Amino acid sequence: MIWLRSLVPTALALAIAALLSVTLGDTWAARWLAAALVLQALLVTLIMARLHFWAALPRQREVPRIGGVWQPFLDRLARMVKTEREHRQQITGELEQLHRAVDRLPDGLVLLDRYDHVQWCNDAAREIHGVVGAGRPIHHFIRQPEFIAYLEGADPSRPPVLPLPQRPGRLFELRLHRPDEQHKLLISRDVTEQARLEAMRRDFVANVSHEIRTPVTVIGGFAETLLELPLEPAQQREYLGTILKQSRTMQRLVEDLLMLATLESSTAPPEAERIDVHAMIRAVGTEGQALSQDRHQIVYRLEGPVGVMAAPIELESAIRNLVINAVRYTPDRGRIEIGWRITGTEGHLWVTDTGIGIPAEHLPRLTERFYRVDRGRSRDTGGTGLGLAIVKHIMQRHGGQLRIASVPGEGSTFTLVIPASRLIADPSLAPTATEPANPA
Repeated sequence: MIWLRSLVPTALALAIAALLSVTLGDTWAARWLAAALVLQALLVTLIMARLHFWAALPRQREVPRIGGVWQPFLDRLARMVKTEREHRQQITGELEQLHRAVDRLPDGLVLLDRYDHVQWCNDAAREIHGVVGAGRPIHHFIRQPEFIAYLEGADPSRPPVLPLPQRPGRLFELRLHRPDEQHKLLISRDVTEQARLEAMRRDFVANVSHEIRTPVTVIGGFAETLLELPLEPAQQREYLGTILKQSRTMQRLVEDLLMLATLESSTAPPEAERIDVHAMIRAVGTEGQALSQDRHQIVYRLEGPVGVMAAPIELESAIRNLVINAVRYTPDRGRIEIGWRITGTEGHLWVTDTGIGIPAEHLPRLTERFYRVDRGRSRDTGGTGLGLAIVKHIMQRHGGQLRIASVPGEGSTFTLVIPASRLIADPSLAPTATEPANPA
C-alpha cells in the first residue's frame, strides 16, 4: 500500500537517529535528522521540478519516471495520459474523416451563428459563394435581395432558387436549417437539372394539351353539326372525313407519345436481331411512295454490307419517320433519296430531300419534343412534332447518332449513324446501286 511505503523512509530515519542517540549521543542524532530532512526536501524539490516540466507540455512529453513511493502514482497518471491521448487521436481522426467527407459533398454547407456570421464552411461553399475566412456576415458573399429577405425571416418553406455569379448558367437552391437556437446551417444545392426537367414537364403538358385541343375541337364541332343540322349526303361525308382525319391525328399523337415514353424509360439494351438494311429501306420506301401518291421521285442509293444488329421495330420506325417527313416537306415533283453506305467504320443511313430546308438556327432544337419550325405547316401536314425526338432516342439506345444538315430552299439530309459494333460484314454483297423507286 502507498501510505505504508511512504512511512518506511521516515521510520528508518527515526530508527537510525535513535541508534545514534544511544551510541554517540543526542548531538549526532540531531545532526542525522537534520541531514535527512534536507535530503528529503531536495528530493521533493527535484520531483516537483520534473513534474512541473512535464505539466508545461503534457501532450508532447512523457510522464517522468522518478521511482520510490511516487512511482505508483506516476504510473497511474501515465496510464491516464496514454488513454486520453489515444481517445483524442481517435476523435481527431474521426473529425478529419468527417471534414474530408463533408468537403467532398457537392452541396455547399455554411454554419452561421445567431448574428448570421460565418463560423465554418466546406470546400463546395467556398467555390459556390466565394466564402473566405470566418467571422464575416454571410450577406457579404451572397448579396441577392431574395436571399437577404429569406435570411431575415421570410417564408422558410419557400427557399430561393437563384443564379450565382461564381457559377454562371447554373441555379442553386439556398435552404436554411436551424440545428439549435444559436446556429443556422445554410445548404446550397445545384438544382439546374431539376429546374430544367420541371420546365420540360410543364412544356410537355402544355404542348400535349395544345396538340389535342385542335382535333378535339374539330371533332366536337363537326359532330355537333351532324347532330343538329340537316345536311346533304355529300356534306355529311365531308364532315365525317374531317372527323376521321382528326381522330387519326390524335391516334398518331397517342402512339408517338407511348413510344417516346417507352424509349425514354427503358434502361435495358434493345433486343437486337440481324436486319437486312436494304430490304428494310425498300419496304419503308414503298410506304413513302404510297404517302407521296407519285408526287415525288424516290430513289435508292444502297451500298453494303446489308447486315446490321438492331431492334427491327425501332430501326424501321426511325427510317419511317425520316421518309415521312421528307415526303411531307418536299414540294411536288421534288426528289427524295434514301441511301446506305459504310463510311470509315460506321454505317450511314440517310434520307435526302429537295424540300423547303431548315434555317440553321432551328437545327439544334429539331429533336426536342413538339418543336416545330413552322407550326401551321407542320399541323397541316399531319405531323405530331415527336418524330425526330423518337429517332434521336432510338439512335441513342443503339449507340448511334442522328445528324442533320440543311440549306433553306435547297433541302435537307437526315443521317442515322450506326456504330461499327452493330455492322455485320457480308462479302457477297452486290456493288453500289442507284435505283429509282418510282417512275416519277
